Amino acid sequence: MQSGPIQPVPKAPVEPKQRPVLFEVFGEIWSVQARLGQGGSASVFQVSSGRGSSTAAVKEFQAQPRGGDYAFHKERRVLEDIQGHKNIVTLYGVFTQHSALGPATRCLLLELLDVSVSSLLLRTTATNSLRLQQGHSLWLVQHCARDVLEALSSLHREGYVHADLKPRNVLWSADDQCFKLIDFGLSFKEGNQDVKYIQTDGYRAPEAELQNSLALAGVELDSHCTAAVDLWSLAIILLELYSGNRLKDTVHSPQWQEDSGAVIDQMFSSKTETHTAIPVSHLRDLIKSMLVKSPQQRCSADKALLSPFFSVPFAPHIEELMLLPSPVLRLLNLIEDKHLHNEEEYEDILEDMKEECQKYGSVVSLLIPKENPGKGQVFVEYSSSSDAKEAQKLLTGRTFDGRFVVATFYPLRAYRRGYLYQTLQ
Repeated sequence: MQSGPIQPVPKAPVEPKQRPVLFEVFGEIWSVQARLGQGGSASVFQVSSGRGSSTAAVKEFQAQPRGGDYAFHKERRVLEDIQGHKNIVTLYGVFTQHSALGPATRCLLLELLDVSVSSLLLRTTATNSLRLQQGHSLWLVQHCARDVLEALSSLHREGYVHADLKPRNVLWSADDQCFKLIDFGLSFKEGNQDVKYIQTDGYRAPEAELQNSLALAGVELDSHCTAAVDLWSLAIILLELYSGNRLKDTVHSPQWQEDSGAVIDQMFSSKTETHTAIPVSHLRDLIKSMLVKSPQQRCSADKALLSPFFSVPFAPHIEELMLLPSPVLRLLNLIEDKHLHNEEEYEDILEDMKEECQKYGSVVSLLIPKENPGKGQVFVEYSSSSDAKEAQKLLTGRTFDGRFVVATFYPLRAYRRGYLYQTLQ
C-alpha cells in the first residue's frame, strides 16, 4: 500500500468507523499514522506497531448491512492465491476490528509500499515543467514495464485478471526496489467474471467499454473479458510515463478511435529523446502490440517480456532518484576534485562522512569514487530504506564545508554491482 507524508491523527472526536485511531492486530495495538486512501468499499491506513519497530498498511472494509463481507473475502482470496510474487503486494494476515460504537469490520494487514506511479506522474510534472514534454526516462519506463509484466504473467498463469490496472494501483517498494501491483477488488478468474463493470475510465480496453455499455443498458452478457484487458491498461500507463501526459482525453478522441497507431507515432516523433532511435522504437512497438483492439491478437504478458526493449540498459533522471526510495543515498555537491587525490585529505573526508551519516541510521558501506563515473559523489548504503529516507530528508539542504548538500536515492542493485549511472538532467 502507498505511503506518503505522515499526517498527525486528529485529536478531535471522530467517528471510529470513519477514522480509527488504533487497530488491534493479533493481540497487539497498532496506531494509525495516516489515511492513505479511501474507496467505495474500503479505507487504507498506514499503521505502526506499539513498539514502533514495524509499519504496515491496513485495508479496512466497510461493514456490509446484510453481512457477507463480499469485497473483503474476494480480495483476501485473490491475494492468498497469488502470494509470494515479488511484484505483488504481500498479505501479512487478516483480522476483525471490533468497536463499541459500531459494527465490526474486516481488515487486511498488508505490506506498506511507497510512492505510486500516479504520484510520480503528478510530482514530476509539478517540480519541472519541462517534464510535460519529456516525461520520464526510459530507465523508469523499462523498470515499471518489466515489473508489472512479471506480476501480470504470474497472475494470468493462475487464471486471474486484475481488471483495474491504473497508475494508482502500481506502487514502488523501497525495500524490494521494484514496482508492485495492489488492489484486487475487481479481479476475477478468467471465464468466471463476477463483476459487470471493470477497469477505470482512461485505462479501459475496448471490449470492457462495450461490456460496460451493454450492462448499463440491461443487456445480458454472453461473453466475458479476458486477461488481455490488463495489457491494454498497462500500455496506457507506459505511454503516460513516457509522454509525461495524462491520456484520458486522448483515448476518447476521434483521432484515437480512428487510428490509435498514428496518434502513438505522433507522440513518439514529437518527443525529444537523448537516446538513439532504436530503443525508442522498441518501446513504441511494445506499446502498440498491447493496444491492438482485438483482444485475441493483443500481446500477452509473457510475449511482451521478450521485447528487445528490455535488453537495453538506460540511465534514470536525477528527479526520479529523488522520488524512488532506496537503502542507498547519493550525496552531491560535497567534494572538490583536489581533495580526491590527496590521500590524507581523502581518508579524512571518508571518516567525516561516515561519522555524519551514522547520525541518521546504521551505515553498511560508504563509497566516494575518485574517477568517473561518480567522481566526487558520496554513496551511502544504509541497513534499511527507512534509515535512508530519514537521512535524505535531514541531509538535503544541509551545508558541508560551505556547500549545500543535494541528497538523492540510488538503485541498490546498481550500487552493489558497481554500476554508477551518469544520470540524465
